[in-house]
Amino acid sequence: MKLNFIQKTGLVAVLLFSLGSCTDVLEEYNPSGLTAESVYTSPEGFETLVNAAYSYQRWWYGKEEGYNISETGTDIWTSAAGDVWRDLTQYLNLQGNNAALINEWRELYAAINLCNGGINRIGDAGLSAALRPVREGELRFLRAFYYWHIVETWGGVHFTTQETNGIISTANKTPVETIYAQIFEDLKFATANLPATQPQYGKVTKGAAEAFLARMYLTRGMNKEALEMAEAVLKGNYGYKLEANYADLWKMSNLKTKEAIYVVDYSTNLALNDLANSTFNPYGHSRGSNSGHLLFLMKYDDRPGMARDLVNGRPFNRYMPTRFLLDLYSDEDARYEGSFQQAWYANAATRPVGMNLGDTAVFCTRKEIPDAFEATRKYLTVDRSKIYNANGTVKDNLRYPTLSKFMDPTRANFNEAQSARDVFVIRLAEVYLIAAEAQMKLGNLPAAADYINVVRTRAAKSGKVATMQITPEQVTLDFILDERAREFAGEQMRWFDLKRTGKLLERIRTYAPDNAVNLQEYHVVRPIPQTQLDAVTNKAEFKQNPGYQ
Repeated sequence: MKLNFIQKTGLVAVLLFSLGSCTDVLEEYNPSGLTAESVYTSPEGFETLVNAAYSYQRWWYGKEEGYNISETGTDIWTSAAGDVWRDLTQYLNLQGNNAALINEWRELYAAINLCNGGINRIGDAGLSAALRPVREGELRFLRAFYYWHIVETWGGVHFTTQETNGIISTANKTPVETIYAQIFEDLKFATANLPATQPQYGKVTKGAAEAFLARMYLTRGMNKEALEMAEAVLKGNYGYKLEANYADLWKMSNLKTKEAIYVVDYSTNLALNDLANSTFNPYGHSRGSNSGHLLFLMKYDDRPGMARDLVNGRPFNRYMPTRFLLDLYSDEDARYEGSFQQAWYANAATRPVGMNLGDTAVFCTRKEIPDAFEATRKYLTVDRSKIYNANGTVKDNLRYPTLSKFMDPTRANFNEAQSARDVFVIRLAEVYLIAAEAQMKLGNLPAAADYINVVRTRAAKSGKVATMQITPEQVTLDFILDERAREFAGEQMRWFDLKRTGKLLERIRTYAPDNAVNLQEYHVVRPIPQTQLDAVTNKAEFKQNPGYQ
C-alpha cells in the first residue's frame, strides 16, 4: 500500500500539482517534459521546484482547515452557527477521520518530500556559486517550516530527510526532539545563507528566517537563544517598522506593509490561486485564494434594513469570539476597533419605517446596554447578555462582534469567496513579544515590560499611551498570552501559543466553556489521519496517537 503522505511522491506528480500555482511575484518557469532530469539538472527547472515548494503554504494559511487547526479550539474562539469542524473547535469526538487534518497531513508531507528532493539534488542543478546557498536556504527554511506544523500538530510522527519515490508502505514514529534538531539545523543554515532582501516578494529572507528561528527557540524553552535571535531581527538593518496605527495593517492597500516579516502571498489574479485546477492537480484537490474574510463574519444579511454587500462581506458564520477575548481589550486599546466590527448600516431597499439608508441597522457590543436605552433605538441591538449566558457559554451563535481584519472590499462582487489578501505569518510585533517572553523567563522583568510597551504604545488610542503602559510587576506568562491574543487574534497561531506554554487545557477550561465540555488531556496533539493508519503495513509500530480510537 502507498503511504497517504507520500502518494504524491514522484517529482512529476508534485510539480504537476504545483506548477499552476504561481503568484503575482513568484514567477515559475514550466519546462517542457517534466522529469527529474529536466527539473533537477537545469537552473530554470530548479527555480520551478523552489517556487513550487512555497506554494504548499497556501493549503494552511488563509484556509478554513488551517484556521480550525491553529486558531479555533482555544481560549479565544468558539463555534458559530456555521462551523464545519466542531470536532476541532469544541473537541466533539475528534478522530482521525477529520477532513481538515487529512488534507493538511497530505499536503504538508508532499511539501516535505519536494523540499527533500531539492535539498539533496541541488548540486546537480547547475546553479551559480552565489545562488546555490540562497536556494538551499529557502528550501531548508521551508522544510523546517512545514515540519514545525507537523510536529506541533501531531507530535512525534513520520520523519525523513530523504526524497521518496515509488510505493512505500511503512512509516516511523520519530521523537519530537529529533524533528526539532533538524528544524534547528535547517534554520541555522537558512539564517547564515539567505540575503537580507529578495527580488521576489514573498520569498524568505535572512530576517524572516531569524524571526522564525526565534519562535522555534521560544517553543523549545531555549530562552537565551530566542532573545538573541529576536534582538538580531530588531537590531538588524532590515527596514522593518511597526505601523503607526493598528487598523492600517489590515487595509487591502497596505499588503506590502513594512511590519510584515514573512507572508504567504496570494495573487491578485485569482485564477492563479488554484480554486479549481484539474490539469495541474491530478489528485482532485483545490486550494483557492485567501478565505479568511468569510469565516469570522456574523450573519447580518437577514436583519431588517440589511442586505449582503461588498463592504460587510459574505458571512460564512464559522467562528465567533469567546466572551473572554472581547473582555481582553480595555477602552484605551485601539486594537479592539481595529479588529472587530460592531455596527452595520442600513443598505437594503426595504427598511423599517424611519430607518434611512446609512442609518445604524444592527449594533453588536461586548458591553451591556440598559433595557430602557435599547427600547429607544430603531435599530437591532445585540448586547453582552444576548450573545452570552452568565457563565460565558454562547447564547446566540449568529450575532456577535465580527473579526474584521481579513475583510476584502476589493473583491469583484459581494458573493466572491476568493480574496487576494496576503497572510502575514510573522509580524514585527511578534518579535517584540518573543523578546519580552524570553526576557521574562530569564528573570529580566523590566526589559520584558519595555518590549511589551513598544507594542502597547502602538495599540494605544490617542492620548492614552501612558494608560496603556505596564510595569515590570505586571509581566507574567498569562499577561503575555493575553497580550498576544489582543495583538494576533485570528492570525493562525493561538493553538500553538497555548500548547508551547503548557496552557492549552488550563485556559480553555477557564475561559472557553463551550470548548471545554469535551476537552481531554490527550487533545494537546491531533489524531493521525485514519487514511494514513490504514495505508501502512507496520501497524504495530505506527499507531494512532494515544487517546484517539
